[in-house]
Amino acid sequence: MTLRAGREFLAIPGPTTVPDEVLRAMHRPAVDIYAGPLLALTESLHRDIARVFQTQGHAYIYISNGHGAWEASLTNVLSKGDRILVLESGRFAIGWGENARRMGVEVEVLKGDMRRAVRPREVEARLRADKAGTIKAILVAQIDTASGVVNDIAAISEARRAAGHEALLMVDAVASLGCMNFEMDKWGVDVAMAGSQKGLMMAPGLGFVAANDRAREVHKKADLRTPYWDWTDREGDAHYQKYAGTPPEHMLFGLRQALDLLFEEGMETAFRRHHLLAEATRRAVEVWAEGQALNFNIIAPEERSDAVSVVLTNGCDPDAIRAWCRENCGVVLGHGIGELAGKAFRVAHMGHVNAPMVLGTLSVIEMALGAMGVPHGSGGVQAAITWLARQVRDT
Repeated sequence: MTLRAGREFLAIPGPTTVPDEVLRAMHRPAVDIYAGPLLALTESLHRDIARVFQTQGHAYIYISNGHGAWEASLTNVLSKGDRILVLESGRFAIGWGENARRMGVEVEVLKGDMRRAVRPREVEARLRADKAGTIKAILVAQIDTASGVVNDIAAISEARRAAGHEALLMVDAVASLGCMNFEMDKWGVDVAMAGSQKGLMMAPGLGFVAANDRAREVHKKADLRTPYWDWTDREGDAHYQKYAGTPPEHMLFGLRQALDLLFEEGMETAFRRHHLLAEATRRAVEVWAEGQALNFNIIAPEERSDAVSVVLTNGCDPDAIRAWCRENCGVVLGHGIGELAGKAFRVAHMGHVNAPMVLGTLSVIEMALGAMGVPHGSGGVQAAITWLARQVRDT
């Protein structure tokens, strides 16, 4: 006996659920890629991607996933033999740095771990020690979906300023853009990148990079530049140059609709929604953890992200829990990755998500724990409901 008939609940940290309005926007005939309407669409998208990054700098749209945007950001500002500092707090900044290493860049990792955020004081100390200014760029993820951490980008930028260092600050905002505040210019971020498939509520396949004037000046001397990713080529007058060839027009129609939905809701409202749903999830996990079989991966509550919660398991199989939820109820949870493979499951609360979706997901997890005999505190879902009800009542 299963209860999985009906729409599947996708609770993985990307790709996330795509709104029906976005799917409908893409379901249309191809159009002339040289005509005015598509040119106007491109202009509006570049403007509004920069708006989401909160920058007056340039935005670039790539036919790629986040890994492509990683490469685009690196090749445009680095040269072979440059030294960069990667700030560890999970898996993805490390992966970004590994891409740089394969391009001939010297990579230094400021050690962290999978259970805590980057410590800005440690960043400042390392930069102060680099008296010769050999470090050309700093790589960090605002949210790491492998660990569930959120890093304080403003504080990291302030650490660079306090150290008097000139390294570019480069931020992976794949899991944060559209989910939480990202103030690129105010925080002094030089290069930021993201993808379409998480908080921006689009299908996978588009990568975004934003660069300020300082980064674009460095770009002029970078020798890792390649034709497809090159910012200079993409700033050309011809429309095809914006995409290094044929534009991904159906993806662009979808992106336009997704951004319109985000702006209609209001970015601050969207950030608040993500925080409320994330905190509801955390309230449930706190109760379940009383049984000693489950716990948060990120130790400090203030370092837990509003995009995804990573739940450690002790003495039980997280993949068995995931399988029970998927096979019996049609709820798809994320698996542990990297160091946490086979040790955790992940609950995403990002993008096109609302209270019924999150509460439904939490209810199924609690059902699974009971059905499988996993020790847990009872009433986790009720704790989430009670907390959300109080927040809604008080607004």
